[in-house]
Amino acid sequence: MRVWLIAIALFGLSGCSVFNWLGAAQEVPEEAVAAPSNMANADVTFVRVVQNGDTWTFHVTVTHPDTGWEDYADGWDVILPDGTVIKPDSESPFTRLLLHPHETEQPFTRSQSGIVIPESATQVTVRAHDLVDGFGGQEIAVDLTQAVSDSYEVIRDN
Repeated sequence: MRVWLIAIALFGLSGCSVFNWLGAAQEVPEEAVAAPSNMANADVTFVRVVQNGDTWTFHVTVTHPDTGWEDYADGWDVILPDGTVIKPDSESPFTRLLLHPHETEQPFTRSQSGIVIPESATQVTVRAHDLVDGFGGQEIAVDLTQAVSDSYEVIRDN
């Protein structure tokens, strides 16, 4: 009997139960229900793209209010117009995985080489991801046929 009481108490404390000990339904406070986040704030602010033969190197500047290991910009992607995310390493969750917070270095720029873009693609989009809120911050569309804009620079080797 004692083991059952302990198990029931632990189950109830874990927040897994929607019934109180009498079997009546509990009301969940409105503030306890997680709302979908639209506060994603990992913003791409500038992209420098350099062609190196058949591959490209992306230098991506990101700004995010990193607070430490619990909330930081943890990656960025290069995306083709059809939605394909280009990854030099198929095992990586992003085109460029960011391994640590940059709370004292904002904005920050990180590079990724070895990116293969199909010759037919003339535009890519670069987006950033943050550990807590995911994607949804400012993205930059890069026209690979245009050398410069306010938000990017493209250097081709032809």
